[in-house]
Amino acid sequence: MTASDKNQSLLKKIIAIILGFGPGIFAIGYTIGTGSVTSMIVAGSQFGMQLLWVLFLSCLFSGVLMFAYGNYALITGETALFGFKKHFRLGKVMAILIIVGISFGQWNSLMGILGISSNILFEILALNFEGLAPFQYEIVLAIAVIIILTFYSLMLVGKYTFFEKILVVFVSLMGLSFIVSFFFVQPHGIDVIKGLIPTIPDVPGGKMLVAAFVGTTMAAATFLSRPLFVKGKGWTIKNLDQQKKDSITAAILIFVISGVIMAVAAGALFYEGKQVNQVMDMAGTLEPVAGKWAVTIFFCGALSAGLSSIFPCLLIAPLLIADYQSGVLDTSSKQFRVITAIASMVALIGPAFGANPIEIQILSQVFNVFVLPLVVLGIILMLKNKKVMKDYKTHFGVYVGLYAALFFSLVISYNGIGALLAYF
Repeated sequence: MTASDKNQSLLKKIIAIILGFGPGIFAIGYTIGTGSVTSMIVAGSQFGMQLLWVLFLSCLFSGVLMFAYGNYALITGETALFGFKKHFRLGKVMAILIIVGISFGQWNSLMGILGISSNILFEILALNFEGLAPFQYEIVLAIAVIIILTFYSLMLVGKYTFFEKILVVFVSLMGLSFIVSFFFVQPHGIDVIKGLIPTIPDVPGGKMLVAAFVGTTMAAATFLSRPLFVKGKGWTIKNLDQQKKDSITAAILIFVISGVIMAVAAGALFYEGKQVNQVMDMAGTLEPVAGKWAVTIFFCGALSAGLSSIFPCLLIAPLLIADYQSGVLDTSSKQFRVITAIASMVALIGPAFGANPIEIQILSQVFNVFVLPLVVLGIILMLKNKKVMKDYKTHFGVYVGLYAALFFSLVISYNGIGALLAYF
């Protein structure tokens, strides 16, 4: 076998591994989007690696919750909200509150995602065509309309495997872009170690970023949608081990990619005393060392992150409603088309009003934390119900993780309320 054949064989193996990734790819798509990229860069630029501990705990608990919800689906054959409605006395109220809370947070996030993605594309155009600067609002809005119409059209013709393959491409590009960025700039090693010690920055906006971190990394939508994606993948109770590995892999990748983004921002901006206020400021993450390539490398990753989040954010409301009704998502139904059309129009509100997409994105992540305790409590009650789980016994360690996640979510929700009161 020649060297060329060996390289092709290795490349084929790598592609096969990437394409073989399970429902965890949706967890990464939900979690590491423009909101996560924005939160990590803003936090890295302002506080260095001080909030790494928040990211670590969020990813740890996310892995536990993905595992718990995935196992519940494989063992019972039911999805989450349908199960809540079926088995809990107040399950209907609980499910409706979750649907409203998550949809509100995800649709707000969608506004920020579309705004940042549109601004990124405008900045790329403006670098090559200087005369476009006076028409920024009109061009950004036009780009936003084109992006959302394109994704809406794809939604109408796609199935689970179609969405999964597109997400694999975007997530792979995103991860590769930021890992390449990491080779240009890194934080000090001692700061990484200090970042694992729990502290909250005692400055305006510190609590807001902590809540935003959890809202984007420990996203309730990720766990609730997992049973539907597990079923969409065609997995059964025979795939319990595979489901476990998929959950662990997704949680690790979320931590690594998010941590790398924060580290790059800390290395390039924090030590220089620079902060991020506008979309273009985020490209400065690499400019000191990558020069003219900074914008290209950063925008490739950030744009991939944004595009990888649009599909999951558009999907979330119809997913949750279908889950509540019967546990089956029909992407060809009128209900699916109408709900995703409404979500698409909501996404255009931010660009239409010319709002600062970074500010919208940070705020939207904070709103995501308030429904989180209810989502964690729901799966704890489900797993403890012997009639629901039949002969399956959840490991004691999983319960420890779930109760710790519940306590963590309550603390962060309280922190988020304080942050919003201070902001408004």
